[in-house]
Parts: sequence; structure tokens; C-alpha cells
Amino acid sequence: MKKIQVALKWTWVMGIALSVLGSTMQMEAQKDKNNRLTKKEREAGWKLLFNGKNLNKWRNFKKESLSDGWQIQDGTFVRAKGGAGDIVTKRQYDAFELQLDYKISKGGNSGLMYHVKENANAPWHTGPEIQIQDNVDGHDPQKAGWLYQLYSSDTDATKPAGEWNTLRVLITPEKCEQYMNGVKYCEYVKGSKDWNERVAKSKFKDMPDFGKPTKGFICLQDHGNEVAFRNVKIREIK
Repeated sequence: MKKIQVALKWTWVMGIALSVLGSTMQMEAQKDKNNRLTKKEREAGWKLLFNGKNLNKWRNFKKESLSDGWQIQDGTFVRAKGGAGDIVTKRQYDAFELQLDYKISKGGNSGLMYHVKENANAPWHTGPEIQIQDNVDGHDPQKAGWLYQLYSSDTDATKPAGEWNTLRVLITPEKCEQYMNGVKYCEYVKGSKDWNERVAKSKFKDMPDFGKPTKGFICLQDHGNEVAFRNVKIREIK
């Protein structure tokens, strides 16, 4: 009887060990899939803006270097400590499709801006901002995935703080679209009558250059909270 009990206990222990090993292997396999492009994506013109190892395609707004407040952690890049500052791509883009995964901290806030120019004091003075935040405990009435103060959505497709969300943006002169976790949030045309009317009613109304550039930097915002990014990729549209 004692031998049977020992054997059962050993089987139970081995079962747990194999389960943990299997879970670890799954996590490692998923990690290996991050920050990579498939052959199909490469053929379609997609380029990585983060390779999981360095941030050599980014710099701080109005600077040539990148602060140590942005850190690479386990295949992601993280706004990890104070004074990180807003970061922009080293290249400027006009028409493009961009996709990234983000993970926001509890109560956290950040943002993705595009067509940013450096002739103003802050990126959001020229570049429209797609909100990134914790929709549950975040302080801002503008929800994640909305175009800040301009275009919103009746749907909340975000996952909770601490989980990964996928944001996809299409920006062209003819049409712009924003998606959260595969759900379309809004569609608009920059510079259209509807666009101009909405800007005139927003906090951007007294900023003469807001939304006017048709080409500029892509910016990720330091709003004072921890936020992580991965799988950041872009496809230019000719």
C-alpha cells in the first residue's frame, strides 16, 4: 500500500512538473513570435519599428538621442521611469498602416500620435493623438482607441490593464481608420469639412498647425505612467 501511495505521489509531482514545463515552453514559443514579420508581411511591405532588441529607430522628441527612461524588458520596450519623454520615429511618414501591441499599467495613460512636426512645443500641438489608457481606472474621459477629442466609439473592445491590446491605424489622404483588437472604432478624412468642424470645437482650435501636416513623425507619449509596447510595425502606402 505504501509503495502505491509513493508511486501516486510521484506521478502527481511529475504531472505538475510537466504542466509547468509545457506552460513555459508555450510562453517561450509565443515570445519567439513577437517582433517578427512573416514572409507574407514582408512581401506586403511591412517593416518593424522595434526588433525586440534595441530602439535604434526611435529618438526623443526634438533630440537626437533616447533617454534611459525607455527600457527594453523581455522583448518589449517600456516607459519605465520618470523623465522618459515622448519618443518619435527617426523617419517621417505620410500614408501608412501601423499596428502595435500595448500593455498599459493600472490607471495609466499614453498615446500614439502621427504626422508630428517639431516646430511646436509638444507633439500633440501638430499630431492627432490616438488615446491609450486604462479605460477602467484611467482619469481621462477620452477612451483608448479614440482619436483624442475628435472621433470616438460606442464600443469598448479593450482588454484590462496589464493585458495586451492590439491597435491598428490606417492613415491615407482619402480615408483614415482606427481599430482596437480587430474592432473598427472610427473612420474619418483629415482636413475634411467634418474634421475641421470638430477641430474648431476642440481644445486644438487655437493651435494653427494642429492636424495640418500631411507627413510627419510617429510619436509614443510619456504621460507619466508605465506602458509597454511590442510588435510595432508599419507599411507605407504609395
